[in-house]
Amino acid sequence: MKKQKLFACLLAAGMVMSAESQVMAGNFTGELGNEATFETLLEAHENAPAVVQGIVENESKTFVGHPVLEEYPDGTTFVYRSANQYAGRAAARLNSNIIVAAGQHFADKDEAFAYLKELGVIDIIDQATGSVVLLTPEGETFGQADVKDYYSLQTAMLSQKAGGTDDEGNPVSYADAEYFGGYGYVYYIGIGDGATFFNNYLSVEEDFAGRIAGALLVDGDMHRIRKPEVMVPVYLVNGKDEVVEKYKEINGTDAVARDDEKEVHYNQAWPLRKVIVEEQENPDLAELIKSAYYGMFIKAMRVPVLPQGINSGGTEFAGYGFDEAPYSLCERNALIDGKTEDGIYLIEHQMDDDRFADLVTKEEQKTVDGAVYAPAGEYLDVWYEYIPEEVLNGTAPEKSVPLILGSHGFGDDARVFVEENGLLNLAGRERLAVVAPDHQVIGEIEGEALIRLVKYMLETYPALDPSRVYATGYSMGGGTTYTVGFEEPSLFAAISPCAGSPVTITEEQRSNFDSVDLPCLFTLTTWDTARRLEAMEGNINEFEQGIVELWCNLNGIELPAYDFEAYPYFGQKGDKLVVDTVNDEFEKDTWYMNNENDVPMVAFTLIQGPVHALYPEYANIVWDFMKHYTRNVETGEVIYNPHTN
Repeated sequence: MKKQKLFACLLAAGMVMSAESQVMAGNFTGELGNEATFETLLEAHENAPAVVQGIVENESKTFVGHPVLEEYPDGTTFVYRSANQYAGRAAARLNSNIIVAAGQHFADKDEAFAYLKELGVIDIIDQATGSVVLLTPEGETFGQADVKDYYSLQTAMLSQKAGGTDDEGNPVSYADAEYFGGYGYVYYIGIGDGATFFNNYLSVEEDFAGRIAGALLVDGDMHRIRKPEVMVPVYLVNGKDEVVEKYKEINGTDAVARDDEKEVHYNQAWPLRKVIVEEQENPDLAELIKSAYYGMFIKAMRVPVLPQGINSGGTEFAGYGFDEAPYSLCERNALIDGKTEDGIYLIEHQMDDDRFADLVTKEEQKTVDGAVYAPAGEYLDVWYEYIPEEVLNGTAPEKSVPLILGSHGFGDDARVFVEENGLLNLAGRERLAVVAPDHQVIGEIEGEALIRLVKYMLETYPALDPSRVYATGYSMGGGTTYTVGFEEPSLFAAISPCAGSPVTITEEQRSNFDSVDLPCLFTLTTWDTARRLEAMEGNINEFEQGIVELWCNLNGIELPAYDFEAYPYFGQKGDKLVVDTVNDEFEKDTWYMNNENDVPMVAFTLIQGPVHALYPEYANIVWDFMKHYTRNVETGEVIYNPHTN
């Protein structure tokens, strides 16, 4: 049995998925295995299809460069790609993207690369994994012509899994986003005229600034008639007073912290909305970039959750999967060399552990359209552990740390799920452990395999608390959460499936609840059209009605008939309804159903506005429910504490 390894360790050659590799889908790593490259944007555009075509699970598609870049001016933009980028399924969303806008031109690629190296961004992105995109103006300075170029660049970078048709009408997929793009961790550095370009042209459009998670603007100006139209964390160096005030207003700052070097203006309720102000006569750009990146950028992320086409450009390329604005501004707990700042370590198992090899699938796995995506004989061989440092160093008391089983959706990456659904941030704040399996291909053995994984975690880390084991997951992972709950309900204190896919309980599984209850919170959004009757009406569909009724029944709660005229959306009055706001942007309604002891054992949360998408606030929502429950491991009794912090 090969021992565990930290994320920072180099992967052995046989464990890395390269563009030429032909490993089975079950051996998915989500990493490209590439060497670092530095190209002009058009070179990257031309080279992308062949590389992306070779990624595992992409072989059956036809890739082309995104047509939005066909008329992009050559020689104005350069792309540095770090080694071993994330790729495959949704993994490219883990790549960080740093856009550097410099108000100068470069004679060739060597000069451009030397400039980025001197700024320190090459070292930063090598550590982070992702790309640096260097922008220069078409003319002497940035202006209106460069806005079109920026829109083209943004469209290509953020078109994750997007596609269209070729001249003959055949389906094609666009390669640029997976080759050098991302979408959640996009940061902007504007120097001189590059800062002014952001102020005058990008900050004034939700479609542009609304996808930026943080901006460093050095020596920039802003025309008096311009003003930012969307909140964005900014670090202003030598910014004029009127520019500072405009950004403070859009971010709603109401507090300030000062030291000898800078002022930090921030919103007390929503501290990500901040404006850092500093004066430097001769700015040390490398030090400023380092300070902005590690001190501000990596604490924020942007996640698209609105319906497509919202506040985005009305062009022929509008409407792709993540074409919406603004993206939600959310907290990020970044991993740096396999560890977060608050001490959560990522331990990877990528085909290096065969402990579950005795439990294999008997049937090949197929997509809904009948395509085979995994042969028979697969087993659980990839999972990720997010462990607090006090668990690893032995300072956490025995049985003191909660454990969450986190399950990703179909076509997703387990690490993307943990970060974009907010579990990594939750783990750091609440000091809990998360185990996230890659379970795409384990089909009929899913329940048993993941139960064994949870028990393995409890055996491996004595600090984990067997009375506080929880499960959550999104989409297909929500269905997985139902499955593990059905399989062994006594293992969990509570579960919370998010937008869960349909799963049927067997009679044998139903008997597991003869003497055991299991609290369950459902979450859903109003624009999740796959799981609603009508998005405009928002009433839950028959599956949701049935699964809510099932879990109420399993917990000894009898529901009355659904009545959507009296109780829109959910169709039930419930024992309590709580209406509040999530992330200062969406209404959140939660209905609670109590058992005969007046304990809320089933709850349903509906968020008004988002589509079917990962959203960092989900972790907070599910934890606010699950944390109130523990299970007596001796008697199997669920214990409810309404006063748990």
